[in-house]
Order: sequence, then C-alpha cells, then structure tokens
Amino acid sequence: MGETDHNHQAPPPVQAPPVGPPPPNLGLSRGPTWTPAEQLLHLHYCIHSNPSWPQAILLAFQHYIVMLGTTVMIANTLVPSMGGSHGDKARVIQTLLFMSGLNTLLQTWFGSRLPTVMGASFAFILPVLSTINDYTDETFSSEHERFIYTIRTVQGSLIVSSFINIFLGYSKVWGNLTRLFSPIIIVPVVCLAGLGLFARGFPMVASCIQIGLPMLILLVITQQYLKRLVPVAHHVLEKFALLICIAVVWAFAAILTVAGAYNTAKVPTQMSCRTDRSYLLSTAPWIKVPYPFQWGTPIFKASHVFGMMGAALVSSAESTGTFFAAARLSGATPPPAHVLSRSIGLQGISMLVEGIFGSLVGTTASVENVGLLGLTHIGSRRVVQISCAFMIFFSIFGKFGAFFASIPIPIFAAIYCVLFGIVAAVGISMIQFANNNSMRNMYVLGLALFLGISIPQYFVMNTAPDGHGPVRTNAGWFNDILNTIFSSPTTVAIIVGTVVDNTLEAKDNATDRGLPWWVPFQVRKGDVRNGDFYRFPLRHEYWAKSCSSNNDVIPSHTH
Repeated sequence: MGETDHNHQAPPPVQAPPVGPPPPNLGLSRGPTWTPAEQLLHLHYCIHSNPSWPQAILLAFQHYIVMLGTTVMIANTLVPSMGGSHGDKARVIQTLLFMSGLNTLLQTWFGSRLPTVMGASFAFILPVLSTINDYTDETFSSEHERFIYTIRTVQGSLIVSSFINIFLGYSKVWGNLTRLFSPIIIVPVVCLAGLGLFARGFPMVASCIQIGLPMLILLVITQQYLKRLVPVAHHVLEKFALLICIAVVWAFAAILTVAGAYNTAKVPTQMSCRTDRSYLLSTAPWIKVPYPFQWGTPIFKASHVFGMMGAALVSSAESTGTFFAAARLSGATPPPAHVLSRSIGLQGISMLVEGIFGSLVGTTASVENVGLLGLTHIGSRRVVQISCAFMIFFSIFGKFGAFFASIPIPIFAAIYCVLFGIVAAVGISMIQFANNNSMRNMYVLGLALFLGISIPQYFVMNTAPDGHGPVRTNAGWFNDILNTIFSSPTTVAIIVGTVVDNTLEAKDNATDRGLPWWVPFQVRKGDVRNGDFYRFPLRHEYWAKSCSSNNDVIPSHTH
C-alpha cells in the first residue's frame, strides 16, 4: 500500500518572517570612516610649493640618481648585443641622459605640467632587439661598424614612429580616448604601471643578494622605522634616506670588491656585484656634447619601423598611467583630457628629437621617479626641473656621470622594489571614488588586473632572445606590433578595462563607476583647479588657494 493511502496530513506551510529593515552595520560603530579625497593630503610640498634651494638641489640630485638606474639597465642590455664597446655604452648613456633632461624640461613646462621625469623606456627593447637580430647574419668589417649601422637603423625607426604620438596627441584622439576612462579603469592602469615592472625588482636584487638585500632592508628601516625612533632626524630621513642608503651600501660593495669577495665568483655575479666592472669610468670622455646625427645618417627600413610604432603606442599608454599617479602624489587633481593629449603630442616631438640625436630608445614618464614623490612626500615641480640640470650636466661631463653610473644594478633594483610598489598602491587607492561593493566593478577590475599581468607574462616567457615573440605570422611588421603591445601590462589593462567597462551596462552604472566625480576633471573648465594646475607657465596665478604645503588641509571639492 503506497504512502498516499495513509491518512497523514501535510504539515502547514512555514510562514515567511516579516520584512523589516536590514540589521545595522555594526562596523560603523567600531571606528571612523574616511571620505574620498580628491587631492592627496599632508604633503610636505605639493606641485606649486617649493622647498628651500639647498633642499631642492639635494632632492633633484636624488631624482637624477633614481632615473639613472633604468638608463644603465637599458644600455647594459642592448649595447653589447649591438656590437658596441664600453666606450659606445658610455656615449649611449650620455645621449639618453641628455635627452631625458631636455624632454623632462619640456614636459614640465609645456606638456603635462606634472613633476614627472621622462626617462628611457623599456617598451622599446623588443623592437631594438628585433633590429639587432636582423643584422646578426650580415658581414661587417668590425663589431663597432655593426653597432653604428644598428643604431642608425634605430634612429630612423624612432624618427618615423614619433609621428604616431604626434598625431594621437595633437589631433586630440588620445584625449578623446581618455574620456572613456573611469576610476574603474584607472585603478588597473596605474596599478600595473608599478606592478608590471616586477621583473626589474627583486629578480635583479637577487643577481647580487649580498648588496641588493641589505640595500632593500636598510632603505625600509631607515626611511620608515628609524625616522619614527629618532624624531629629531625625522624630516632628514624621510627626504634623504635614499641617498644615505645608497652611499652606505655602495661603500660596502666597494669594500667587498677590494677584499676579493667576488674573485672566484661566476662572471655574471661579478658583473652585478663588483664596483669596478662597469668600465664606464675609464672609457667615458671628459667632455662630450650629444649632437644631431652623431652616429651618422639615419637608416629607414619599413620592416623595423612597425615594431617601433608599437613601442610608441605602449609608451603613450604607460605615460598616461604614470601621469595619473604623479598628479595624485603631487597634490594635483587628475589631468584633464586636453592635458593628456598635449603631453602625448609633445612626447612624440621628443621622440623625433631623440631619433635625430641618436638615442637608443624613446622616453616615457618614469615610474620610479613618481614613486619617489610618494616616498619623500615632496611633489614640487621645481625639484624635478632642477633635476634636468643634473641630467644634462652629467651627460656632457662624461667622467662625472660615469662615476655614478657605476653604482651596481642590484642597488637600483632594491630601490625600485619600494618605488614601484608605491605607484601600484596609488592605483589601488583610486577605487575610493567608485562603488567598492559593486559586483560589476569587481568583475571589470579583476579581469583587467589579471589579464594585464597574465597576457604580458605569456608574451615575455615566449619571446626569444632575438626579440621575436609568440605572434609569428608571415607578416613581420604585424608580429612586431602585436608582440610589443601585448608585452605591456599597462597597455593590456587599458584595452581590456576600456572595452569591458564601457560595454557592460555602462550607462546604468554610471554612479557606481564613479563618473559623477570623474567627469568634471576631464573637461577643461569642469573644475576650477584644472586651470590652476595645468595651464601654461606664462599665465601666472596665485597658487596658494589650490594647493597646500606642509600639513595644511586641502578643502574637498563639492559638485
């Protein structure tokens, strides 16, 4: 007999509890909450305020030392593969420094107007390696001739590819693209501007752990902990701990070298650790002024130009993310679209001049120097402009520049571990202007961040030493462009973030995306502070109302 034959009655339905207000958020009673801050507070000096001249000169020299590491890294990577000698490497470094000083001065005056150093860009390494590889099978009378022929080809590629940035900037195409940005896009773009350079951090520290690790530990202890334990030296350690640590560890490395600690080490270890293996000091000229076409007439080859065009696009994307971080760390508001356009256009003009002067790579906004703004809490534009004098001086007087260029690379890498991390943290902080609890926002952020790391890592892992990446079709120019673009974390983050954020219910989620806060800063006259921070220097205004120094509180802008 089935169960339905029993005279059991079904239990009465369970009644739903009455609808009431949600339980109180107990977290609110556990501590204070912080409202979003459009400008970073508590800087010692912001973009318009200036430290005393002695402090400004020391801080400017610190900026020069920080950007020098990347310059030397790029020269060490490329010049030997081109057939260049130690003397050629010294001249390449001099040219890179000279162009960095000139371009930084132009950007701080007429470009972004932000305190950003324009330094040599890693984005150009792949197309230069591709150019080097194309000449490996050709016969030259000497290795020096192969170097000259290669760098003349790089010159021609830089000159042609510069017009990409000039067009994108001065046609306002780049500015119109940035109008599609929201805080949800800016977070991964700025974050990966720092995190995307992780290969230049601890992996290079580990190339000589005996000096790299002590530098990293000493910098953290001195700049963060010791300044709190010794209040009298607080301001000195906060501003100049980096210079102090470099001097101490460099001296330690010299002692180890003289004591013979590396005499039996392998050659790569000796090159990373010893202070007498750069050969720059002995080969650098006392005085040498870089001049147009110093290597000879540029060589123009279409097969090499396209890869350099991809690098020009990447440098624009990386500079854009770095500009947003620089604005944050200098106490300025986010750069408007027209400012980003003119800065990218000027970057193209700078690249054209670099090609004429025979630079090895193009320049981009230096991530490490922006991180230095956050480390010292000093975002003064004047300090960065003074640093241009050091770059140009040491590029002309080669022996003096070579002395500082002989600092072991692991010391620079330890510094970058801190500075790149600061820039990444600035990117994370931009999420405060959007809805952190929106699942849509989490999806866009997570996808852009993960693919921004994963895709470039795939391309880097599958790139041969000759610069040929995983895209290998019959069209070499097509391969060079894609391999260069998708090797850049910042560029991938811009592509993924812009597409997904603007196609996934964008209008319905405008408030969650942070657009009510973001849009006024994208328009020239959308916020009164846009003109204060970014107008050309010929129109002088009283800046104090827009920027605070020391511990003054910057009033929050209300819409």
